[in-house]
Formats: sequence, structure tokens, C-alpha cells
Amino acid sequence: MLSKRCKYALKALEYIAGKGNAQPILIAEISEKQHIPKKFLEAILLDLRRDGILQSRMGKNGGYSLRIPADEINIGHVIRLIDGPIALIPCVSYKYYERCAECTDEETCGLRDVVKEVREATNKILSKVTLADMLQRERRLSRLINSSPK
Repeated sequence: MLSKRCKYALKALEYIAGKGNAQPILIAEISEKQHIPKKFLEAILLDLRRDGILQSRMGKNGGYSLRIPADEINIGHVIRLIDGPIALIPCVSYKYYERCAECTDEETCGLRDVVKEVREATNKILSKVTLADMLQRERRLSRLINSSPK
């Protein structure tokens, strides 16, 4: 399950990308429009800036903007950056591997085999989806909902 911090990071990125890169966006605006506590958002945006996804500018026209194009920001990368491993159990994680204490034989563990498939399927999807894709999906879904008879 995605943490609240991760969902906030994705919603903030989505908001910034949706505004385009014409002008940096103030934390207060993102916080208000996305209903994210400002102090919590500050820490999240700082992590995204440190990773190189965002850039910031101080002063009167300051704020945050994308450092790289939305179509190059991979959702799986953002999730790993904020939440760590995508794997459901540590023995199938790439970067955060840990042997399960209760496991007697990893090679024949049925649970590990199933969760490994889940990890592969999840990674396959998340490695293809970019921030631009998320924005496009949101716009498409919004058009569908707004055009349906009420």
C-alpha cells in the first residue's frame, strides 16, 4: 500500500506538471489545491528536489517546478524514492533484499514465488508509467465523467 507521504508526492508532482513550467509554483498553492499539510509537503518537495526531479527558486517569483520533463519522470522511481521497495516481502526485493526469518527454504517457498510474480507485474506496469501518462489519464477520466449524462 502506498503511504500517505507517497500519495502526496505523486499528487504534488501531478499538480506541478499540470501547471506547466511557465512559472514556479508556491508550496502554499500546492498545499491548498491538493489538500496536503504544508509542513509535510515541504519535506516531500525537498526530497524530490534532492533527487533531481524538482528544482526550486527563492524570492518573489520563487517556488517549485519540474527539473525534468513529465514524460521522463517514472512513477515507479518516485514510489521507491518515497516509500522504498515495491516488493510485498523483503526476500523478493531487488534493492532491499532480506531473508524472511520464518522461511526454511527460499528456493521452494510458494509464497515467495507468488509474491515474486506480483512484484514483476507491478514493476512492469510502474516502469512504463510516467508523470505525463498519469496527467493524461486524469484528463481522459475527467472528460469521461463530465460528458456522461447525469
